[in-house]
Amino acid sequence: MEAPLYPDFPLDPSTSRGGQPAFWVGPRHLAGDDRRLYDRVADTLAGLGWTSLTIVRGRHEPDEAPEDRQVLRSTVLHISPDTLRWAQWSLADEPFHLGDLPIAWQISARSDTSSPLAAWSSYFTTDVPGEAVADYLVALDARDQPVVPFTGPKMVLDAVAEHGWIRDIDQPHVGATDPTFTSHISLGEVPPLIQDGDPRALSTEADEVGSAGWQAWAEPALGASCLWAASFSASVPHDLVAVFAASLSSTAPVLRRVLPEATRERLLRAPA
Repeated sequence: MEAPLYPDFPLDPSTSRGGQPAFWVGPRHLAGDDRRLYDRVADTLAGLGWTSLTIVRGRHEPDEAPEDRQVLRSTVLHISPDTLRWAQWSLADEPFHLGDLPIAWQISARSDTSSPLAAWSSYFTTDVPGEAVADYLVALDARDQPVVPFTGPKMVLDAVAEHGWIRDIDQPHVGATDPTFTSHISLGEVPPLIQDGDPRALSTEADEVGSAGWQAWAEPALGASCLWAASFSASVPHDLVAVFAASLSSTAPVLRRVLPEATRERLLRAPA
């Protein structure tokens, strides 16, 4: 059982002096997103030279003051210089849910510019650690061919096993969990609405098992709501998922000011 390194230090920002205190915390997979998931990922993409576009949908009457404009929905779209990969912040755009949590980032790629359709997509809810999403995007950006698979699924499980995660006893080749059995990663049927360019993913009959893709999630208590969830469509290259998994399961502490209510008592922490 994990416990605070400094239990006497306040975690409630209202009890601290001078604003919210900063902590180095672990494990990373339970540390949440610090309520900075957009900023962390957007800063990474800006550093990679991706272009950001804000799409605003609404109604603007002539001579109407800006503050009176009726904005219906808005999204922020980040596009790589070669336009083969993109990341959409969809939290403000009526996102669908994954594990009863709203999708915050949708990241996709295509094989060439002649097709407007994504070859694969991946999805991340709120409270996915921003470090893991950022590392995933850096790896995607570095790929010359964003949709070509380079390796098999074993690489994903090896990545988390190196950080002490335990392979599933019944299915050691498709799943693993952290030592506290709180966070999981598994290769299996993808949830509904997960978009993939493989036509086989779109032709599954009601009584058939769908295409297999990687899913990851944190469940702080048995039967409780998930803290976060991530889903990768069937065609996402395994080496990219492995980068996400390695970062997610990393034992390196992360800096946080806002800790998830559901996991704060399970986090090791030290004042920064």
